[in-house]
Amino acid sequence: MAFDIEMIKALYARMPERVATARQVLGRPMTLSEKILYAHLWDSSLSTPFTRGKDYVDFAPDRVAMQDATAQMALLQFMQAGRPKVAVPSTVHCDHLIQAKVGAKEDLTNAVTQSKEVFDFLSSVSNKYGIGFWKPGAGIIHQVVLENYAFPGGMMIGTDSHTPNAGGLGMVAIGVGGADACDVMAGLAWELKMPKLIGVKLTGKLSGWTSAKDVILWVAGQLTVKGGTGAIVEYFGEGAESLSATGKGTICNMGAEIGATTSIFAYDPKMAEYLKGTGRADVAELADGVAGYLRSDDEVYADPAAYYDQLIELDLSTLEPHINGPFTPDLAWPLSKFAQAVKENNWPAELEVGLIGSCTNSSYEDISRAASLAQQAVDKKLKAKAEYTITPGSELVRFTIERDGFIDIFDTMGAVVMANACGPCIGQWARHTSDPTKKNSIITSFNRNFKARNDGNPNTHAFVASPEIVTAFAIAGDLTFNPITDTLLNTDGVAVKFDEPQGLELPPRGFAVDDAGYQAPAADGSAVQVIVSPTSDRLQLLAPFTAWEGTDVTGLKLLIKAKGKCTTDHISMAGPWLKFRGHLDNISNNLLIGATNFFNEKANEVKSQLTGEVGTVPGTQRGYKAAGIGTIVVGDENYGEGSSREHAAMEPRHLGVRAILVKSFARIHETNLKKQGMLALTFADPADYDKILEDDTIDIVGLTEFAPGKQLTIVLNHADGTTETFPVNHTYNDAQIEWFKAGGALNIIRASVGA
Repeated sequence: MAFDIEMIKALYARMPERVATARQVLGRPMTLSEKILYAHLWDSSLSTPFTRGKDYVDFAPDRVAMQDATAQMALLQFMQAGRPKVAVPSTVHCDHLIQAKVGAKEDLTNAVTQSKEVFDFLSSVSNKYGIGFWKPGAGIIHQVVLENYAFPGGMMIGTDSHTPNAGGLGMVAIGVGGADACDVMAGLAWELKMPKLIGVKLTGKLSGWTSAKDVILWVAGQLTVKGGTGAIVEYFGEGAESLSATGKGTICNMGAEIGATTSIFAYDPKMAEYLKGTGRADVAELADGVAGYLRSDDEVYADPAAYYDQLIELDLSTLEPHINGPFTPDLAWPLSKFAQAVKENNWPAELEVGLIGSCTNSSYEDISRAASLAQQAVDKKLKAKAEYTITPGSELVRFTIERDGFIDIFDTMGAVVMANACGPCIGQWARHTSDPTKKNSIITSFNRNFKARNDGNPNTHAFVASPEIVTAFAIAGDLTFNPITDTLLNTDGVAVKFDEPQGLELPPRGFAVDDAGYQAPAADGSAVQVIVSPTSDRLQLLAPFTAWEGTDVTGLKLLIKAKGKCTTDHISMAGPWLKFRGHLDNISNNLLIGATNFFNEKANEVKSQLTGEVGTVPGTQRGYKAAGIGTIVVGDENYGEGSSREHAAMEPRHLGVRAILVKSFARIHETNLKKQGMLALTFADPADYDKILEDDTIDIVGLTEFAPGKQLTIVLNHADGTTETFPVNHTYNDAQIEWFKAGGALNIIRASVGA
């Protein structure tokens, strides 16, 4: 039986009435996304429709999921909220703090030892507050959620940007910051601007070397890293129904790479098969009973252009395998053109490492297709010329693929199986290399490939492809190799060619596992003690941020004017910094160390207006904080794209940055800044970015009349005595302005319960 079956029954029981009400108010047929959104309104009474891309709406998510790196700060905040137990089903998954170095067993043992304090904290705080706890080694949050918690028609928020993976089972699943999770766990409404809708009509059927991964790689090439911002991407059509549930999950997972709020597929027989295959036949039966509410209305499918804000069409039978990169997940290359691109761009053709798995591509289907190529390599006497690693998505998958002989195949090929964790995908990778700074190429079946993300080396050219393409390239060791058309010389000197990969969507003998790694919380956690040592360098209890002083903010110094791409990895790096995710002051020492300074084209070198000296970004900011001087950070387009990490918002807040002024924000990061009481502002005229000089002192005027839709004013006081003034925009609504005034949303929660 599934987790939280009574909650699912209750949702399905009220869904028909809520959808009927919404359809009447809208006065038209409804898309799947609209049905789920309107069925999850915080206030079920509805008199007027919400405007997509404009109206802020309060929702009531069904559940919350957190991974260990983000859960620390989310739960440290929740502890301050004064609630005895979470208000909705919630889980913690320990997947980020396990470094891939040697192999699964040793790496897991090392992680449990090195991060014992953090794991013990997460276990005890989960036990106390009624939260399900998935131990280290249980698997990656999104795969575990898909196997246990995701269900058609549900709404979930998760403290990881790839939470939309659950859209593979027809769920509106959205990545958020820990403060949002704290709100929902505390029993409050969750606010989101009503998303726009992008429809992707899939016709035809995949064949040969092409996989579900290639669908999203193609879509990323069409929409770019911000083309989905503020929108739900809804896939439909006969092609969508032909994809496995885990294939759908892969596509939804990487929707984060186009900035989408989430992505989703309609409930269909493939989802029912997966639910049954993972022990949730009861959920499939319930979903069958309300199937009409778990898909768009027929009129929508008949004339999709009339119901979506944007429509894309793709014939799967014409789709080629794709390789995306380097340095960005939206640089899409069809396989037939990739070798030429490698040569023309002078990218390193020699492949050093191929890595498969992660939350994006670690299903039984993914592993079985990769294993079919590994078996061919063994049978055809081919030696892998690049390193090759496998990261299973969960213990359920790992145990099953070991039982079915796939791990033996990979061992024979010379591969290394890593722990069931994020590992190299998030920079938790102790890479084996003689020169950690040299120009080189790797290829993964992961989701992100931003500069230095995987191994910390900005010269690593990271490419993204399906597990089967990664496997073929790892065997060839050459990025100019085309496995569909080219041959390789085996150990006997004979030219051999790969056959098409083969795989199975679900294990013929069913899934199996000895210990999935789940710990249920105490029925009554009131006596459970959560201990955080005051001398710990890994965990730190939070103090409330200070409230707004009630005046315009003046005399701000420019901390950094960031140039170009500035993701949350640039703002708050992962890798070795993950160990400080529960200690705000310590992790603040990585503030913006990856951002490029506009004035010198260097990272982590900025000029202090106090001393005139050049220093690190966090060091310079700490100098301003010690002097009681506020600062401002200026950025470029899509500032804060990438991972959902709220540390990228909490660190500047903690160190005394008062405002972030950019050309445009990524959705999650903008919300995170607002939650922490920061000013998140955008240039009304992007050209005003060029007016900001290194020695400027900056005022923000109009805050005493801060109101929705009303511009604020920036005054630049230049070092030569001249001034310039220009307007800036914001997207704050009334409630968010109250967050700013209170010094953060958590302060309002605390006040509401008298904590």
